[in-house]
Amino acid sequence: MLIDSHCHLDFPELATDESGVLARARTAGVAGLLTIGTRLDRFEKVRAIAERHGNVWCSVGVHPHEAKEEGQSTPDRLIEATRHPKVIGIGETGLDFYYEHSPRAEQTESFRAHIAASRQTGLPLIVHTRDADRETGDILEEEYGKGAFPGLIHCFSSGPEVARRALALGMFISISGIVTFKAAESLRTIVRDLPLDRLLVETDAPYLAPVPKRGKTNEPAFVAHTATKVAELKGISVAELEAATTENFFKLFQKAERLACA
Repeated sequence: MLIDSHCHLDFPELATDESGVLARARTAGVAGLLTIGTRLDRFEKVRAIAERHGNVWCSVGVHPHEAKEEGQSTPDRLIEATRHPKVIGIGETGLDFYYEHSPRAEQTESFRAHIAASRQTGLPLIVHTRDADRETGDILEEEYGKGAFPGLIHCFSSGPEVARRALALGMFISISGIVTFKAAESLRTIVRDLPLDRLLVETDAPYLAPVPKRGKTNEPAFVAHTATKVAELKGISVAELEAATTENFFKLFQKAERLACA
């Protein structure tokens, strides 16, 4: 079975057909899904989706795009939300210096607050980084020096140095449909060398549909195409890749109940 470790079931493109999206995922062999929080003012909607389905979990967080309006200066609200049994991760959070929808200082402050929440709860930090490789690595290393925390780089599309620094901190790397894109040869080179016991797969749906679904609205069922490409790059069977990434998911997200995927 597969786990889609990062999707956005509350986004309109998927929310209008929630039951259909989940049914198609199940048919494609996707047994569990993690739907991601991006704003606290929408968190109840995210959490409600997880509550409705035994094989769906959620995270709580503020995307760096939203840091100007909703950025957190302390971990308190995030920690409070994690008391719910379905909340298994912190984020997504991080730095996005490509779009810069929020000032860098506010992104950084909120990122550090999320790290504090991860450290205090023991729940994994879900990191978004774009055009901020050095800064992301610096903050992760500095904060790790204050106390360990689990985490992953989601939708990995950075350079090898980000992977090296994240792996050195014990973090995981999640691969999205970008790995199937024609122009992503540099990413494929990195994926070939990543340790299998640190890999997860995701869709980031409704975005970044993999080949052969490129240009369509992405959905959790399509993570199977990403898994096939990653297995090819690693020189293993799809079944081996599925088993490894599923095991890695539950190793990282220890609050998730395996029985929910039965």
